[in-house]
Amino acid sequence: MLAEKPLNIGALAKVTDTKVETIRWYERVGLLPAPARTAGNYRIYDDAHLGRLSFIRRARDLGFSLDQIRALLDLAEDRDRSCDAVDVIAREHLGEVDRKIADLQALRRELDSLIGQCRRGKVAECHIIEALAPSK
Repeated sequence: MLAEKPLNIGALAKVTDTKVETIRWYERVGLLPAPARTAGNYRIYDDAHLGRLSFIRRARDLGFSLDQIRALLDLAEDRDRSCDAVDVIAREHLGEVDRKIADLQALRRELDSLIGQCRRGKVAECHIIEALAPSK
């Protein structure tokens, strides 16, 4: 996904499916380097910005935190380095994903149990409402 010519922020946003404000925020927090400016002070992005923002977007889609993405970007800059550090970050993230999946499975079991207790009666007798209400 290379730009044929420099992109303004709107075009970059469209090509990467990223909100303009998100691009500006990535610049403010240092994930995306500040772009060159036109004589009219408009941002102009090049292929490096496009590639980096695409990397950030893909990493966010995979659920990596901003700190993890920052570390991955730093590691990606040193192409000759061993990828052991990248592997550590990815494995830590996989562990986080596994924990979230386990939490969601437990939540699903609990909701399924509540729904299974439903007798399709009146709300006053509803086990779901009863389970959600604070204990007295």
